[in-house]
Amino acid sequence: MTNSWAPVPEGSGFGINNLPYGVFSPPGGRARVGVRIGDHVLDLRAALGDQVFERASLNDFMAQGREHWTATRRRIIDLLTDPTQRARADEVLHPVDQVTLHLPIEVADYVDFYASEQHATNLGKMFRPDSAALLPNWKHLPVGYHGRAGTIVASGTPVTRPRGQRKAPSDPEPEFGPSVRLDIEVEVGYVVGTPTELGESVSTKEFADHVFGVCLVNDWSARDIQAWEYVPLGPFLGKSFATSISPWIVPLDALAAARVPTPRQDPAPLPYLEEAEPWGLDLRLEFALNGHTVSRPPYAEMYWSPAQMLSHMTVNGASLRTGDLFASGTVSGPGADERGSLIELTWNGAEPLSLPDGGTRTFLEDGDLVTLSGSAPGPPGSLISLGEVTARIQPSVNS
Repeated sequence: MTNSWAPVPEGSGFGINNLPYGVFSPPGGRARVGVRIGDHVLDLRAALGDQVFERASLNDFMAQGREHWTATRRRIIDLLTDPTQRARADEVLHPVDQVTLHLPIEVADYVDFYASEQHATNLGKMFRPDSAALLPNWKHLPVGYHGRAGTIVASGTPVTRPRGQRKAPSDPEPEFGPSVRLDIEVEVGYVVGTPTELGESVSTKEFADHVFGVCLVNDWSARDIQAWEYVPLGPFLGKSFATSISPWIVPLDALAAARVPTPRQDPAPLPYLEEAEPWGLDLRLEFALNGHTVSRPPYAEMYWSPAQMLSHMTVNGASLRTGDLFASGTVSGPGADERGSLIELTWNGAEPLSLPDGGTRTFLEDGDLVTLSGSAPGPPGSLISLGEVTARIQPSVNS
């Protein structure tokens, strides 16, 4: 693909092959939609003249559908590769370190899946050592839970340590207080653009007609609160206090070179979960704690694909809304350094992590800075960055 006239540092994952969307506000200005190119943000209202980009979220643009997304991406590429447009740079490009980035979408609904066989197996071994690691339904359907859309927060938003009931197996009664087993989950999120009517379902082959793009997700988890509450209905307060997402939504069109076959599924899924074309993705993820990388989970290992997740999520007729977010669940690989949560990395606290400063961690402490990042292969010789999602842990309120 032709190089852009916009300044793009060598090796940047935000070149012309990526062009992720986000919402930003320049100094003293209102929030609006932009696209990242190199270390700058392209103001789409100024560049393309479309009023839909004056909004403080991507929702109105995403609701216009796949044909419009593809056409708009083509217009952006044409503009950024046309040398005659370079003179306009000052009015349409803003240095990314001089703008404020916001939550890129208005989240309609949030569903979190449990699609990594390695993650599910690890937790099964921890908590059901005398039984099969995977429950009987796990390889027949993508297991998930319905989360809380109102607590999806932008990257950089501090996360306050949650409080709630907890009860260790040795405790005679539950107690109330701040979580002492606060954890992260390295995940990938999918943002719905095109809605459906109640009663409709979406087949796996229609995945790309409805999903606009991909972001990074950190589904924070209070493991002690979760362990006491989740039987028999699943996650609730141990999850709903915060879920962080990255500021950039990478369009599916940018990830064509990252597509790989979904891992072999045995037993074969039911017909509605069969993939007309594979939607596995070769995404390389990273989890850093206080600036130190502690794991690199490989997304290509995920058992259930996002197309299968979407098909299962709607097979009962549940409608999609623009701004729906569904996430993969924790991404974990087979290696000990490929696990996407602290509960796995420390084997439920039995094997503490050693940090470069001489400290150790089993779960998160107040003041810890968590950074998740990711990338994917682009067209030959290029890299597609998914950006970062970060947050610092703050002490519990009234604790």
